[in-house]
Amino acid sequence: MSKEVISLRGVNVYQGSNMILNEVDLQIHSGEFVYLIGKTGSGKSSLLKTLYGELPLKDGEGLVADTDLKKITKSKVHLLRRKLGIVFQDFQLLTDRTVAENLDFVLRATGWKDAAKRKERMKEVLSLVGLSTKDFKMPFELSGGEQQRVVIARALLNNPEIILADEPTGNLDPEVADDIMKLLKEISTKGTAIFMATHDYRLINKFFGKIYRCESGKIQATSSLNG
Repeated sequence: MSKEVISLRGVNVYQGSNMILNEVDLQIHSGEFVYLIGKTGSGKSSLLKTLYGELPLKDGEGLVADTDLKKITKSKVHLLRRKLGIVFQDFQLLTDRTVAENLDFVLRATGWKDAAKRKERMKEVLSLVGLSTKDFKMPFELSGGEQQRVVIARALLNNPEIILADEPTGNLDPEVADDIMKLLKEISTKGTAIFMATHDYRLINKFFGKIYRCESGKIQATSSLNG
């Protein structure tokens, strides 16, 4: 039986005092590939921010990677994020550091003390995303697709139970977007759940996954893009 890595029951999502989503029920298991679709401004990013502890959970019950979102304090959010991988649309790489230094920064920040082990882990994740020979490059020397692969490598460093991806292909052309999707699908087959917010229906039609729709303050499972 696969493990439940996200479980939300009766969750209301707020931005400040504004309720963005109400009565969210959502369960995601290890190895699942799940899309969150909806128009810009429908609440997709707010839901993801709640899942990684950026927005507090006030109402309902939420468990992410065995962490109770209701009980988590600001000082403990980093412990939750060690169990997650987060992939953004705009990369958010440190522009003044090489690929290896970007990855090393995250490993140090998440408690990897042993330099040899850090180096070994960096080699492993860069190999997984097909960038073994690019560790010495600066972000600006890489293409958009390569930068997003670095971001995915960064997300994989701590063997996350789930990757939260917010429009990860939004800045990429279709061919490169397909490559990134193939990589994410491959990661999910190895047991890491992927929860991806997108409004690119072309990708959803091409790469199968479970679909939740964000609309009118609600989130509902749907079997089609039109339903």
